[in-house]
Amino acid sequence: MRVGMNLLLWAIQVKEEHFSLLPKIKAAGYDGVEVPIFMGQEADYRRLGKEIKRHGLSATAVTVANADANPIDPDPAMRQKAVDRLKWALDMCAAVGGELLCGPFHSPLGVFSGSGPTDDEKKRAIEVLRKGGDHAAKLGVRFALEFLCRFESYFLTTVKDTIDLVDRINHPAVGMMIDTFHANIEEKDPAASAERCGKRLIHMHISENDRGAPGTGNVDWSGIFGALRRMKYDGWLTIEAFGRAMPDIAAATRVWRDLFESEADVYQQGARFIREMWARAG
Repeated sequence: MRVGMNLLLWAIQVKEEHFSLLPKIKAAGYDGVEVPIFMGQEADYRRLGKEIKRHGLSATAVTVANADANPIDPDPAMRQKAVDRLKWALDMCAAVGGELLCGPFHSPLGVFSGSGPTDDEKKRAIEVLRKGGDHAAKLGVRFALEFLCRFESYFLTTVKDTIDLVDRINHPAVGMMIDTFHANIEEKDPAASAERCGKRLIHMHISENDRGAPGTGNVDWSGIFGALRRMKYDGWLTIEAFGRAMPDIAAATRVWRDLFESEADVYQQGARFIREMWARAG
């Protein structure tokens, strides 16, 4: 098990001005950071990757799909844009030294059809994601598909549906992840749902029910960590929390109030919380 911190707490694009965070994150007890990949050039990610490595940290990465490159659109040209964008994100993940790309890039974030997902949409997603899996394998990278709560997506909203999609993709570079914020909304028993994932589960976002500091809300952390221990889970436990410091992120995540006193409280207390809960569950 390794403990990570998602840099989306501070930025949608990590720049040199954020480099001073890395030694602080390392000192707080983290093994790595999760890098947002939404924009930027390969040289930017290579520079960031060198800085991450210089501080003895490893990296994962996170991205999303948007309406301009929709993997489930009926138009083949639009799906090709989705393939191209996913390949770009995987390339940037490799450039930053990331071993895994995660996120809800199976369908566009915040776009709704007015009904549930169709089988045709699932077939389109499988087509795009298999091509992405082939590219990931060439780079030595894997990707983990994230389901979201029904208020952010209609296409993939439960563990069961994510298991089904991953099994239908059937690619060694493709797995799934659980974000405890979303699971806390959509799953009757998030811990039992995690165990059902088996080896498909290759990444975890540790996120409180209000997106604040882990351990300060109502997520069943004892159940989650117990399930992960029973599964012999050996992947990342990466904190994803959101605040109001970045207006774009606050708007996208619907954070209109302060959920913690400071970002430092989140990453310092968060690392201790994860390691204490992991030890207690063992």
